[in-house]
Amino acid sequence: MTLEQILHGVQLRGMLSGDLRGIEIRGLEYDSRRVEAGFLFFAFPGSRTDGREFAQSALQRGAVAVASELPPPVDFKGTWFEVEHGRRALAQASRNFYGAPDSRLNLTGVTGTNGKTTSAFLIDSILHAAGKTTLLVGTIEYRLAGEVRTAVNTTPESLDLYRMFHELEQRGGTHATMEVSSHALALDRVYGITFHTAVFTNLTRDHLDFHSGMDTYFAAKKLLFAPQGAPAPRWAVINHDDPHGAEIQTTAQVIRYGFETGADLRASALQMSFEGLKFTVEYRGQKVELRSPLVGKINAYNILAACGTALSYGFAWETIARGIADCRQVPGRFERVDQGQPFLVVVDYAHTDDALRSIIAVARELRPKRVITLFGCGGDRDRSKRPLMGMAAGQSSDFVVLTSDNPRSEDPLAIMNDALVGLRRFDVPHIVEPDRAKAIRAALDQARPGDIVILAGKGHEPYQVLKDRVIHFDDREQARGALRALGFGAGG
Repeated sequence: MTLEQILHGVQLRGMLSGDLRGIEIRGLEYDSRRVEAGFLFFAFPGSRTDGREFAQSALQRGAVAVASELPPPVDFKGTWFEVEHGRRALAQASRNFYGAPDSRLNLTGVTGTNGKTTSAFLIDSILHAAGKTTLLVGTIEYRLAGEVRTAVNTTPESLDLYRMFHELEQRGGTHATMEVSSHALALDRVYGITFHTAVFTNLTRDHLDFHSGMDTYFAAKKLLFAPQGAPAPRWAVINHDDPHGAEIQTTAQVIRYGFETGADLRASALQMSFEGLKFTVEYRGQKVELRSPLVGKINAYNILAACGTALSYGFAWETIARGIADCRQVPGRFERVDQGQPFLVVVDYAHTDDALRSIIAVARELRPKRVITLFGCGGDRDRSKRPLMGMAAGQSSDFVVLTSDNPRSEDPLAIMNDALVGLRRFDVPHIVEPDRAKAIRAALDQARPGDIVILAGKGHEPYQVLKDRVIHFDDREQARGALRALGFGAGG
């Protein structure tokens, strides 16, 4: 494909010369380490590095030209042309290079603060029940036609997405489900992508270290429903019970889901237990009973989001019900750790005050004797949510263990002190232990028959990010080891 064909629709800051227009391009790349001969390299500024620093390296690896929204370094020797917006240019060029697979695939984008991962897993499970070959892109992992790959970002760069779309088509796939983060929307990682269905789960405080405020955060989320550079999705599946849902403007056909009166897809008669959920859904005069091994009302909302998505594709209720029943557990989302102990231990990714409050509420719905909550706060992130997380844990728990999460470059004790400000507003018994492994052991040591222990914050993550290194650390492994040390079964 020629450079002129690849750059069709890209806003350039000047005309390409005749010689450049006809150059054959063998591939695209934004990471200089992956450049090969005949590639076009995109150099755009990142949060920590400037891509221009690697332009010469890309040239040495065989890149024929560099595209950037910035001028070249003074010592650059090679072909350089400027575009109006680097990531938008990459997105459009990627779509051209791979032949616009998004126009043929059925893409679902799921956005919101909480519930994206579980909703996406449920949607993918329904697609499998319908016999589809799928792609799942999210926080935990990427699954392409049954092959599991490590997730780098919740939503990867546009070039990586189009590569996966193309590969999915090559493997006979038809449907892709993506978690779409506010970062991805704000940074144009999904710019120009055509979605069949867009899903909104909810909106609560998060990522204010990146966004300037809640209005900016919500504005980014709304871009999925009224996108730039692409048509609006055909369908929008929106949480009717979240007040922000009413503020989303879209030309899509809308399904509003929830428990409250006025929802198009409405749930009722909810029954909850340790074994899962049972409730009735009503849509356009039809009533269907659904069962799920997932627990808590929060997951009933995630199931409704998945049902709405499945209905947008015209699937039968029998298929929908089977797909929901087949989704038995989502890694790091109220994930049980069972060593035969007489109390429930769950690991959850809850890392905001609202998510923490919600997951404790899920535990309360199961009527335990006590709820013991372990949590920490991430370093180099929004400091203002730390006391709010302390308040959420202190207000709703019977015992709290405050520990370290991913401290990154900050002092773990300083982070914990920020959270203590909120925790100490409530007269709840608590201990403070910066060593997360010791803290997990302490939380489990407190548990008695009939209690629920929540290990919150890291969920599926198998690592801990310290100031000078990243170490292997998995709350699930730590919990199993601690339970064995306490004398509970050798199985898992």
